[in-house]
Amino acid sequence: MDIQTAGVVGAGVMGVGVAQNLAQCGMDVVLVDIAEAVLERARIEIGNNVRFQGFFAKEKNGPTPEEVLGRITFTIEPEKLADVDYLVENVVEKWPVKEEVYRRIDAICKPSCVFAANTSAISITRIASVTRRPDRVIGMHFMNPVPMKPLVEVIRGFHTSEETIEFSKFFLKKMGKSCVVVNDSPGFVSNRVLMLTVNEAVFLVQEGVAKAEEVDRIFKSCFGHKMGPLETADLIGLDTILYSLDVLYESFNDSKFRPCPLLKKMVDAGLHGRKNGRGFYNYPVL
Repeated sequence: MDIQTAGVVGAGVMGVGVAQNLAQCGMDVVLVDIAEAVLERARIEIGNNVRFQGFFAKEKNGPTPEEVLGRITFTIEPEKLADVDYLVENVVEKWPVKEEVYRRIDAICKPSCVFAANTSAISITRIASVTRRPDRVIGMHFMNPVPMKPLVEVIRGFHTSEETIEFSKFFLKKMGKSCVVVNDSPGFVSNRVLMLTVNEAVFLVQEGVAKAEEVDRIFKSCFGHKMGPLETADLIGLDTILYSLDVLYESFNDSKFRPCPLLKKMVDAGLHGRKNGRGFYNYPVL
């Protein structure tokens, strides 16, 4: 059981975090996206993140930004994934996009490569169904920011083998993480609960019951949460929240997952949270 090189598909917020974490732990990484500009932004962000972490690290002997970046191959060519031993996919939470990605990488990657879907709500069994390796497809729901979160929600699809689960635990251990393995169901555990909480918090703001900062203050002060639900939504990305709610609504046909109209309006207006500087709060754009 060994992993020489890991593949990461998608250089958005989560893909950047996964690639950085892997490289910081000494693994070689192939980071793939469809745009050079996105990859360049990822390169800058990873360098800045490692440098920033170094300022606060108790031990100062961690890898330098140059060492971390030196372990990552930034490319728009998916063919460079041909020799990776383990692959983490992080593309947008839209089924047509994911379906096309998996059909393509399935034809490129070697048969032994495990595919881990870093998804918030889409069925792992459904993802596996478009590949020729359903037993080697697993869900791996990382939390943001990836390098700072010690626990990962791992999802067993209908066909996921025990060997794939054990290999995935080994992979996560190399990243310095532990996991909880759950069964495949839309939203799994974390997002099935979290998305309802966030959506209801948005309804409270829409109805004028409380302002965003008041909702968040109640959760932080009364329940000891480090972040309120709307701060969390901004961190995840309001567009990602909406996509996840859409998947849950479609999957369960249950009105409790109906996205709040205010959330839809904000996403339509381009207010996606931290990733582009404005959501329920304003943020500096790097």
